[in-house]
Amino acid sequence: MTQKLTIVLSQMTQVVGDLAANAAAMRAVRARHPDADLILYPELQLIGYPPEDLVLKPALAARAATLLAELAADTADGGPAMLVGSVEWEEGSLYNIVALLDGGRIVATRRKHELPNYGTFDEKRVFVPGPLPDVVEWRGVKLGLPICEDGWLPKVCQHLVGQGAELLISVNGSPYEIDKDERRLTQVFASRVAETRLPVIFLNRVGGQDEIVFDGCSFVLNRDGTTAHRLTDWESEERVTHWTKGAEGWRCEAGAIAEWEAHPADIYSAMIISLRDYVERNRFPGVVLGLSGGIDSAICAAIAADALGPDKVWCVMMPSRFTSEASLDDAAGCAAMIGCRLDTISIVPAVEAFDAMLSGTFADKDVDITEENVQSRIRGVTLMALSNKFGPMLLTTGNKSEMSVGYATIYGDMAGGYNPLKDAYKMTVFAVAKWRNENVPRLSRNPVTPVMPDTIITKPPSAELRPDQKDEDSLPPYADLDRMLHMLVEEEASVDDVVAKYGFDRDAVARIERLLMLAEYKRRQAPPGVKLSTRNFGRDRRYPITHGFRTA
Repeated sequence: MTQKLTIVLSQMTQVVGDLAANAAAMRAVRARHPDADLILYPELQLIGYPPEDLVLKPALAARAATLLAELAADTADGGPAMLVGSVEWEEGSLYNIVALLDGGRIVATRRKHELPNYGTFDEKRVFVPGPLPDVVEWRGVKLGLPICEDGWLPKVCQHLVGQGAELLISVNGSPYEIDKDERRLTQVFASRVAETRLPVIFLNRVGGQDEIVFDGCSFVLNRDGTTAHRLTDWESEERVTHWTKGAEGWRCEAGAIAEWEAHPADIYSAMIISLRDYVERNRFPGVVLGLSGGIDSAICAAIAADALGPDKVWCVMMPSRFTSEASLDDAAGCAAMIGCRLDTISIVPAVEAFDAMLSGTFADKDVDITEENVQSRIRGVTLMALSNKFGPMLLTTGNKSEMSVGYATIYGDMAGGYNPLKDAYKMTVFAVAKWRNENVPRLSRNPVTPVMPDTIITKPPSAELRPDQKDEDSLPPYADLDRMLHMLVEEEASVDDVVAKYGFDRDAVARIERLLMLAEYKRRQAPPGVKLSTRNFGRDRRYPITHGFRTA
């Protein structure tokens, strides 16, 4: 009977749909650990996660089956076994599986039983749930293999205990959310250990995939609840773990306990990784963005430089007759601190041309928000022209507070390919900007600080589309607005709930709820952006555009 095991946790990234590259990466990991007994890879490592409807193509499943057989054949060399996540077709049904490969063959497969269908997850749309999984007996060891959600709920793990499991190995594709790293460790999987009295390996992936990003934060818990290993957050890592079987079962030798990032460093890392992978995997040479002298565009420029390097960030100041000298100075100072290119293109000639074009039609109308939106759309057209001509992706810079209430111009400042701030409320933007001005992120490709003049952080926010304009002319103070929005969006609270908690004026909260509902059509047309919260606009929160419900 096996009394000792060496198990490698390969916390790694993956590219959805690039099966050959994913298989090659797994082979490379295996080659680096020839003396290991078993190498673990994250959920659906062969095809990438989440595959969405791409996985419904029969050709993808067929290619996955071929590559899985080839990976199994690799293990005929007598080296490490591999636990590989993939998919399996059978009689018209598609399953999310893990396959244990050893001795040149597929020793066993197990199908995911609990299919999440909330938040970012749509697994019931594409997969069929497998039965309660049996243990896998391998080299005399009874392994329980709960796949991601199977380990987040008690049912599967309790079933595996009843089948005599000695060790639980849970491979995951668990996206980042604020505070989720500690929740996985101290609540979810600590509960599984307490319930089963078995050690647990939690393995997660890293990297960005469109609107979601994976933070890693893998770990090993022994049967007494103690943490034997914690892998780093955000970065690929191959952690070798050593196991011994004693009178009470399997125990992992203690290893390194990584310190996971606190707020707001973790938020900033999420923004860096998601933008980097989105730009590079979609083969853009860099990004272009409007740099207004305000905090949102300034922090987006800093994030872009940290993600890609300052040489791949092109900032453009587009002044109008309402742009203050202070904004011009702040934009120039920010670009200089970051070390990126800054061009200035005045929109005044275009505004004058539109005024002339529309003068007859608008002759009997007062100047209003229409003229403000024209300025924003001129800037959007200008930036898109640069993107089309030279190739960089246009980065948008609106925050979640603005997007919640529609304080953004569709086809104007909303134009672009990606938005790092889409799920960041305005007060989060302030916190992140202050933190970045005092710290260099661990993952940065632009290790400089500060990255913006302090005046950008301290001055009142303004769109500068009319004389002396301030955001708070038409919105509550952002500290109050964000409290309202957090309850209305993340907590699905009513207007009366918000008033009861914070004592805000009821009419003011009802107005914000109304704006939130009315802006849904804009958000449907907004670019993707990284998910940070439990309830982002997009995958998490899917409201009808047309509806008549209000809680006020």
